[in-house]
Amino acid sequence: MKAALRIGVVTAAGLALGGCLFPETPVRTRERPNILLVVADDLGYSDLGAYGSEIPTPRLDALAESGLRATDFYVSPRGAPSRAMLLTGVDHHIAGFGNVGRRLAPNQEGRPGYEGRLNGHVVTVASLLKDAGYHTYMAGKWELGEGPQSLPAARGFERCFALHDGAASHWDDMSSAIPGRRRARYTEDGRDVAELPTDYFSTRTFTDFIIRRIEENRGDGRPFFAYLAYQAPHGPLAVPDDWRDRSAGRYDRGYDAVRGLRLLRMKRAGLLPQSVHPYPGIPTVPAWKDLSEDQRREQARKMELYAAMVENLDFHLGRLLDRLRAIGEYDDTLVVVLSDNGTEPGDRGPAGMDSRDREWYAQQFPDSDFGNWGRKGSFVEYGPAWAQVGMLPFRLFKGTMAEGGIRSPLIVSGPGVAERGKLSHAILHVTDLTPTFLALAQVSHPTTYRGRAVAPLQGASLLPLLAGKRRAKAGPHAWLGFELAGERALRRGPWKLLWMPPPFGAGTWRLYRLDRDPAELYDRSDQKPALLRDLLVLWEEYAKANGVVVPEGPQKSSPSAM
Repeated sequence: MKAALRIGVVTAAGLALGGCLFPETPVRTRERPNILLVVADDLGYSDLGAYGSEIPTPRLDALAESGLRATDFYVSPRGAPSRAMLLTGVDHHIAGFGNVGRRLAPNQEGRPGYEGRLNGHVVTVASLLKDAGYHTYMAGKWELGEGPQSLPAARGFERCFALHDGAASHWDDMSSAIPGRRRARYTEDGRDVAELPTDYFSTRTFTDFIIRRIEENRGDGRPFFAYLAYQAPHGPLAVPDDWRDRSAGRYDRGYDAVRGLRLLRMKRAGLLPQSVHPYPGIPTVPAWKDLSEDQRREQARKMELYAAMVENLDFHLGRLLDRLRAIGEYDDTLVVVLSDNGTEPGDRGPAGMDSRDREWYAQQFPDSDFGNWGRKGSFVEYGPAWAQVGMLPFRLFKGTMAEGGIRSPLIVSGPGVAERGKLSHAILHVTDLTPTFLALAQVSHPTTYRGRAVAPLQGASLLPLLAGKRRAKAGPHAWLGFELAGERALRRGPWKLLWMPPPFGAGTWRLYRLDRDPAELYDRSDQKPALLRDLLVLWEEYAKANGVVVPEGPQKSSPSAM
């Protein structure tokens, strides 16, 4: 496979299974809309113009202006658990990702829900929609298992092109960014890809794949479900040469100044109350004024490249939206955009401050000098200072149960969205999206699927919210529970219960009032002991219902969870 990815057509047959609605003849698109699900990888909460950013994202901003933006939308602190919940509507502990990759403690090994792949207890929204007459397409990062029964082709996607590594080059060299793994794995329609096209660039190629699949089946009367799981802006930072200098000079003022300006825009837009104080940043990150000139130059360049990746993603998504307009499908397409977790604070590789696996990165990415950053052969990430800017106003970033690890932007636009430009403060969760898609497609969730009992949905359809019928700020959930790698949280109304270990946590339960303190600056546990006890009871209920096994002893390192 040298010049291009394969092109072919596979059609789905309608089946009657598990109580779902699987019509023998396709339902017209106008009765059941197309669904375009877009996931950005490690995109920050404040990285889009619609959420206060200086990065130009006109197409995403236009979607927000024509639809709904959510401010309190929750995901997992890691990508694989988020993707598992996104595609099943079920908690990740039940779906097979109780912990990420192979990062298991001894007491978690062999336990149900800790398989490190989508297990047989869940069915994906793609499988249900495909059986119900939808075309189903997937392109991008998968992360949900590498065995034959875990590939996207086996989990409901009619056509699919998938990257399986948690981190990899964005170019045709297929270099893995997982220490110890030389080549990244790609599959197309369930078969391994030996070589990528020489003009491969992840964001462009994934978009092209979805456009081609939609074009192939134009006019047959069947709606589509397209899952576009971008690898951008996940490191290594990479953009084509004509994009590398789009943001030249924009970040010379430094991360402290950029944070301040973003905060002002967020407050003016109503995303934050005027009284909110942001998290000041981790103590190990020096103030911009204390950096040397060389350090400032490097830090500014990293953010320029990151911003270019976000702008490039916006551009290519815009190409897809323009194509939908050209073929008359745009008005019948629900578009949903989110991030899989908070921003990546890492600064790995030979050009970074962190020396972890320095020798391996130097061999795998041999051209990581400053002048080559963003090009093939280089590995650079933008580090904790800019990651904290991306999660403004929240505390910390990816990999933590602080708000900066689990809060994501969410934009929903298209059929079913009643109010243009609506800003919702309802508490929403990633498990809500599968029920929403099924409700739009008039498909019920089964109790059994292909001879197996499957877990019931835990998310709630967002259609009432989108239609303007549910205006309460509490949202569809009475409360939400969280756990990953031993970090624990619970959200009920404005209150959040949180347990995190050192260095970022105290190793004890803390209590925060997020509507007044989204940065989790002020622990209220001593002032509200009764409330603390009540929320602890709910967290134990969550853990029992979902088979949570809190890790005991050392957790193994994960080669795939990025």
